[in-house]
Amino acid sequence: MVGPYYFVRQHKYALRAALLTAAVLLLTAAVSAADDQPGDAAVTPAGTSSTWFEMPEVLVTATRGQASTFAAPYTAYLVPMNSFASNRMPRTTTIALDNVPGVMVQKTGHAQGSPYIRGFTGFRNVMLIDGIRLNNSIFRDGPNQYWNLVDPYTIDRLEVVKGPASVLYGSDAIGGTVNAVLRQPEIAGGKPTWFRQLYSRVSTAERSYSGRAEINASNGSTLGILTGGTYRNYGDVDGGGGVGVQDWTGYEVCSGDVRIEYMPDPDTTWTFAHYQLYEDDAWRTHKTIHGISWEGTTIGDEYRRIVDEGRSLTYARYRREKLSEFIDVMEVTASVQTLKETRFRSRSRGRQDHQGVDVITYGLGVQFETPSEIGRWTYGLEWYHDDVDSFKRNNGVEQIQGPVGDDARYDLLGVYVQDEIPLGDRLSIIFGGRYTHAEADANKVEDPDTGDRISIRESWDSLVGSARVSWFVDPEEHWNVFGGVSQGFRAPNLSDLTRLDTARSDEIETPSPGLDPERFLSYEAGVKAKYDNLSAQASWFYTDIEDMIIRTPTGQVVDGNNEVTKKNAGNGYVQGVEVSASYRFHPQWTVFGQFAWTYGEVATYPTSSPVTRDEPLSRMMPPMGQVGLRWDHPTEKLWVETRVTGACEADQLSTRDQGDTQRIGLGGTPAYLTVDLRAGWDIQEGLDVWAGLENLTNEAYRVHGSGVNEPGINFVAGMKWRF
Repeated sequence: MVGPYYFVRQHKYALRAALLTAAVLLLTAAVSAADDQPGDAAVTPAGTSSTWFEMPEVLVTATRGQASTFAAPYTAYLVPMNSFASNRMPRTTTIALDNVPGVMVQKTGHAQGSPYIRGFTGFRNVMLIDGIRLNNSIFRDGPNQYWNLVDPYTIDRLEVVKGPASVLYGSDAIGGTVNAVLRQPEIAGGKPTWFRQLYSRVSTAERSYSGRAEINASNGSTLGILTGGTYRNYGDVDGGGGVGVQDWTGYEVCSGDVRIEYMPDPDTTWTFAHYQLYEDDAWRTHKTIHGISWEGTTIGDEYRRIVDEGRSLTYARYRREKLSEFIDVMEVTASVQTLKETRFRSRSRGRQDHQGVDVITYGLGVQFETPSEIGRWTYGLEWYHDDVDSFKRNNGVEQIQGPVGDDARYDLLGVYVQDEIPLGDRLSIIFGGRYTHAEADANKVEDPDTGDRISIRESWDSLVGSARVSWFVDPEEHWNVFGGVSQGFRAPNLSDLTRLDTARSDEIETPSPGLDPERFLSYEAGVKAKYDNLSAQASWFYTDIEDMIIRTPTGQVVDGNNEVTKKNAGNGYVQGVEVSASYRFHPQWTVFGQFAWTYGEVATYPTSSPVTRDEPLSRMMPPMGQVGLRWDHPTEKLWVETRVTGACEADQLSTRDQGDTQRIGLGGTPAYLTVDLRAGWDIQEGLDVWAGLENLTNEAYRVHGSGVNEPGINFVAGMKWRF
């Protein structure tokens, strides 16, 4: 008997064709059915919230003001995180993105997760928390784990906006921008409220348990508080097929939070919030002897590589609407974030090292919205300042710096303006521009050639713009054709300039002063459809890449690893197609699906020779698709859903990918096909339960570029109890 994995691998090209055909047929069927649909109910684009998801269709990330997902001239998605009708119990915040078309969530380890959005990951995507940048100056090239340090239980929804958004969000906003909109205390009704809420989640193949307790209280009109704590314990992952238990993949997470909202009048809101999280004993097993050899991957030679991390966010925000005849909205935000990361590594011959980094980030943002005869203006100023301390001890001997330069500072200052101009009833355009000044100052950096202490001081200025258009084709506004041109940029950060740390298999990055900003120019065109029982979205994008900072082998060997430096040599492009649709063909039945294809090339240095060669983007997402069917009970108290997800073989590899043998096997990452079944039951007022069987075929697979395999057949159950 041939298992599903072998069938998929042997028929990879047929699978690609089938996924593309299924997506096209689904969209075609949905479009053809649109003429038969009555009414004009608000159904948001597929993959986001829909009418049965009981989520608002308004998002703020695309334009920095309230706009419907359907009307926004961007490819945008809403991912509900705390809704009964759509809850899928994601293990981490990052995993919640894996059903968004065109997003691949890579996992270096079970405790790490990094989304690839339109070909980019790491510091080329921006994550916001209630509009405040999570990105800081030590974010590195390639996958990082920092998005996982946001407690998913504190999030109301994730807003995903594809493509460069540097005009509104500055440096790093290239592949996409994700805003985690956090939950708020409930202040309504005019009567005091006080209730408790308990969450729990258990999983068999992850051998995990998660629990949260919280209190939500208000005086009913002006003051509310939401506070809680979360504990998550994950055991060693039991992989599908014959993979079995993957040792040392478990970890623990503790977090706590408090949020206070004060509304002295309907137009004024004060917010005070604090969020704290600590992650303990997160192994990077593929670098160690505890990793697994799967489909040609190699096993590392380290004995231990353990990371402990903690982060916090404290902020205060003042928002005033109807401030004056000139200013409609004013918002002022002051924030302080901390990130503490330590790593312990044990290698052969008794060698050990202990390294870490502490980052304190101060932020200040001021934004205004002004209506005028020539459009609605959104404008403001943002400033972020990092103080960075970094250390490393090799066998107890103190080094000049840790993973990045020690005694370092980094500043980002941005001024932006945007004007949304309606041209008639059905056409609107948005113009925007941003000026950014970035500055880095690292006092303790190890010279890669001499080993001496040096300092690095750099600064950059950038000016970018964008133009977007949205056109409602029909008077009933069922169809929206959108598109635009957007510039993006990324200023070199401390990781680019000063990193001295291992990267891929058998590689070590060394400091590289004198770098210039990366620049991007993206074109996008798309169409959205919205009917009573239909939603659909399709888009095409092309991003031109200029001066991307790429790793370059020097030919030298440092502590047993091949040395790589960085250069502004990566000119190239990335393009892709994303399609999603959902169609409710019966009051209780809905069919949905999605497909995404991405391809790009960039100039690289495959060897230490000063000769570049165009190669595929690193860890490029293979063609991926998903189809599903959902049933909702007429009372909306019960739902059942099944999803089939497929990914083709990821065999478009760069030289760096081919050398990353601990995560990518010979010839690439195999194709896979998984089947999930989930259900939810609203038992009574205040008590909801969910359950699911994931990877029903017990497929042995991993997401491209990951260092750990995904769980095999996995029973997951969760509960939310409000009392």
